[in-house]
Amino acid sequence: MEIIRELDSFKTTDAPVYLALGNFDGVHKGHQQLINKLVEKARLNEGTAAAFIFEPHPIQVLNPAQAPDLINTAAIKAQLLQQLGIDVLIYHSFTPQIAQCSPRQFVEEYLLARLGVQEVFIGFNYSFGYKGAGTPELLEAYGTEYGFAVNIIAPVEVEGVTVSSTFIRKMLSEGNIAKARTLLGYYPILEGIIIKEEGRGAAIGFPTANLRVEKGIQMPAQGVYAAFASLDGEIHKAVVNIGTKPTFHEEYPLSVEAHIIDFNKNIYGQTLRLYLVKNIRKERKFSGIDELVKQIAQDKAEAYQILLKSGDGFTI
Repeated sequence: MEIIRELDSFKTTDAPVYLALGNFDGVHKGHQQLINKLVEKARLNEGTAAAFIFEPHPIQVLNPAQAPDLINTAAIKAQLLQQLGIDVLIYHSFTPQIAQCSPRQFVEEYLLARLGVQEVFIGFNYSFGYKGAGTPELLEAYGTEYGFAVNIIAPVEVEGVTVSSTFIRKMLSEGNIAKARTLLGYYPILEGIIIKEEGRGAAIGFPTANLRVEKGIQMPAQGVYAAFASLDGEIHKAVVNIGTKPTFHEEYPLSVEAHIIDFNKNIYGQTLRLYLVKNIRKERKFSGIDELVKQIAQDKAEAYQILLKSGDGFTI
């Protein structure tokens, strides 16, 4: 898959462009249905399957105080879209100037003049143009006027729930990993650079990899999780604590600590990806080191058994 930063770098070819429009935060099952339909149509007609995403998310520019945290980083989103068959991913900067663009201007200047779209694929709640005035129905009308097809994908329901990024964020914030996974279609992911912190884990017999997670990423509820850890292309079992270390601090920034089971190497500075499988318990304050060590040992054993049962079908 080719990743293009800024639309000016996109070069048109003779291949017809089949374009997905949206933010695709989480690349959940609703997004997957849209992308699958797009890729199928592009392959059938020897076209280019492309996705156009504003970066940062428009709400982060227009109303940053109301901007939600995102389910995935741009890099993880790109990997998920590539796995679905997207040929070209275009990340284009969202600016206050673009925010002033009318729906018709967006169609004429972006979809037609610069992308030359053959067909466009959008979700049922997609909006575009100044103050989100453009609706799926309006885009459909422009398609009829300008000669490109518009495919509006209906809501996708899973277990009686309409799949949405907003609802998945809620499930993560509540620590409902099972529900989030059902709606995403994959284990929720946290990724970060391993940094040095207090080193207390190693001192009590449970060394941890402390992650610096990108700002603006949706964090799961504070607590202890069973997780698969991906490092250098290898998969390990891990028990993860997300919290503020209340046993040792009255106040402490939210941290992500992963104890990788049966692993003890110096991995500072490397990127670690965690696939969260199950929330084991809530974070809590212990009376002392001995009680904490005993609980961590129990958490480790429980995580190991959970991951042992979950690992048969696990793929990155």
